Amino acid sequence: MDVFGSFALLVAFVCAVYAVVGGIAAIITRHPLLVKSARQAGMATCGLIFLATLSLEYLFFTDNFSSAYVVSHSNRDLPAFYKIAALWSGMEGSLLFWSFLLAVYVLTVLIAYRNKNGELMPYVGVVMAGVQLFFLTLNNFVESPFKALASPGAGGVMSFITRADGNGLNPLLQYPEMVIHPPNLYSGYTGFTIPFAFALGALLARYPGEK
Repeated sequence: MDVFGSFALLVAFVCAVYAVVGGIAAIITRHPLLVKSARQAGMATCGLIFLATLSLEYLFFTDNFSSAYVVSHSNRDLPAFYKIAALWSGMEGSLLFWSFLLAVYVLTVLIAYRNKNGELMPYVGVVMAGVQLFFLTLNNFVESPFKALASPGAGGVMSFITRADGNGLNPLLQYPEMVIHPPNLYSGYTGFTIPFAFALGALLARYPGEK
């Protein structure tokens, strides 16, 4: 599942690139098929992020200690409640969780407004996809949560290993309120992407009226 999750994030990155480039082309040409394909690419990006997040949680619940992130933030004795929270217990997982919450908001907007504000939505879609692309760049190339556990062998060659158990979750995070607090905080931060996208889209499109 670590390979599957990593692949899902990489394909999500490609879809986000197309959502941005295709969206800009749709704005310039006003071709309805380009508008539709850019929107579909945005929706696919969200779906792939969901799959990647579920893959990482699967690694936690199956005690897959060939994953460096799972080894660092979980162990066999960790209760299921805290294995969910382990997702955002480190930098790599926090960034993926951020992308996950952002994908929830973006997908909701793309579905709810698919037949509304036809002049404005291509601009909004490009802005949202651009923000997603930034975080997917971090998820894929800077702080990937799907790195395999490895150690240098003879001659300095890296070899993959599997630990019998992990290091466990930081004791400071093993508290119910600490499980609830980060999702609430992140939901607020990521949620501001949507009014930002509409405001910037309206400015770029010179959208008339008070809407």
